[in-house]
Amino acid sequence: MTIRDHVPTGAPCWVDLMSSDLEKSKAFYGELFGWTADEPNPDFGGYTSFRKDGDQVAGLMTAQEAGMPGVWSVYLATPDAEKTVEVAKANGARVLVEAMAIDTLGTMAVLADPGGAAIGMWQPGEHRGGLVGTGGAPCHFELHTRDYDKTVAFYKDVFGWDPETASDTPEFRYARLPVADGEGAGIMDAAGFLPEGVPAHWSVYFAVDDVDQALAKVGELGGSTIMAGESTPYGVLATAGDSTGAIFKLRADNS
Repeated sequence: MTIRDHVPTGAPCWVDLMSSDLEKSKAFYGELFGWTADEPNPDFGGYTSFRKDGDQVAGLMTAQEAGMPGVWSVYLATPDAEKTVEVAKANGARVLVEAMAIDTLGTMAVLADPGGAAIGMWQPGEHRGGLVGTGGAPCHFELHTRDYDKTVAFYKDVFGWDPETASDTPEFRYARLPVADGEGAGIMDAAGFLPEGVPAHWSVYFAVDDVDQALAKVGELGGSTIMAGESTPYGVLATAGDSTGAIFKLRADNS
């Protein structure tokens, strides 16, 4: 799959990594997923892009605080970032970065949703988003929140989601946003298992052929296995940490 010609409103369209060590991150993801990195752009604070087979797949920038572990961020598509920020404020969001134009590439903003999770938005200009739905690229995006009902309502009202209820039992509550290309996003009620002190957060799943092999490679590259591969109705899923401490997830089709 290549980069989408049109990203549906509210769908994840871009991810980026805030890293405490750019060279370590480049080496790690280059070896794990076959990514290459563009030269940093001094006009955008040294921001750069990872590429997979020539297509942009993710962004990379230096962490703002020294010593902090890396973190992956998710951006949702919007046709009007300034308007979406105002609607988000009215629906309980806290603005972390006001809508700002990035030259002719597009307009970005970053919010904290009512459950406290940071979420970015992107109004596409020349930059339409990143590669999805193929090996070594994002294939699913997931929010763990302690305030499930309010959070699901927020993404419906602010980003135009029309989520499907995948499950609504006391043990497992999950709302899923399907996207036309077969990928999508989900919101999980994590109130029963998020450790104290761990905030609500978005995660990125990357597609691989074999989760166990990918986790072995993660270890060789200085990363860690946080949750070993587990077969689920959605594929084999695992959680890993990269060589700077940034957490990400892996997904492979059930064999």
